[in-house]
Amino acid sequence: MVEKAVVLWSGGKDSTLALHEILSSGEYEIACLLTTVTEDYDRVSMHGVRRALLELQAASLGTPLEVVLIPKDCSNEEYDLRMAEANARLRDRGVRAAVSGDIFLEDVRAYREERLARAGVRPVFPLWGLDTRDLICEFVRKGYRAVTTCVDSRALDGSWAGRELDAGFLSELPAGVDPCGENGEFHTFVYAGPVFHEPITWTRGEVVLRDGRFYYCDLLPISTPLPGEGIIRQELIEGYH
Repeated sequence: MVEKAVVLWSGGKDSTLALHEILSSGEYEIACLLTTVTEDYDRVSMHGVRRALLELQAASLGTPLEVVLIPKDCSNEEYDLRMAEANARLRDRGVRAAVSGDIFLEDVRAYREERLARAGVRPVFPLWGLDTRDLICEFVRKGYRAVTTCVDSRALDGSWAGRELDAGFLSELPAGVDPCGENGEFHTFVYAGPVFHEPITWTRGEVVLRDGRFYYCDLLPISTPLPGEGIIRQELIEGYH
């Protein structure tokens, strides 16, 4: 019997690669994508991606979206409580596994294992222990398209925010920066590739520095023209992460 699983989804490259591997295995039925959204900004936590783009991703994947709302400056206790409630709801719906895109951070893996065990959900790490340069090169080779949405200025300057994740990006990464940004050096939004039925269309907005450390590139969703419209409508949603 195929096991029902949820994908811990950020909308970035690692969760996309994890989904790709799980779908390729044929061992799981994907019940939904589970994402935390900062309710004050209506954006994916840390990545700073607008919820509208997250919803377009889910629609293109043909997969239901489960959003966990958290407040800005969320405490660990509040985060754990809201995630525990979400995991309990999903288990009641038959979910028995949670797919994560973690690659090598032992403390993050241990945290997920412990918290998911409380909810009776088994963690699955399809990318665990793989070489991050090989992973990101495979990501590009498979035809995935992604853009950086957030960079940590302790690792990269603001010019890296809003860049396409391509061969040029990888060749220019400074020494010491993980090719997958596994240490939090950068976060991404994936807008096209094999698991998507159609690309998500967007345009770049402004780049802003938050908390004196993180550069965010705002991505603005572009909708498909309605019947009878001759131009693309650009949906501008207020608020920045």
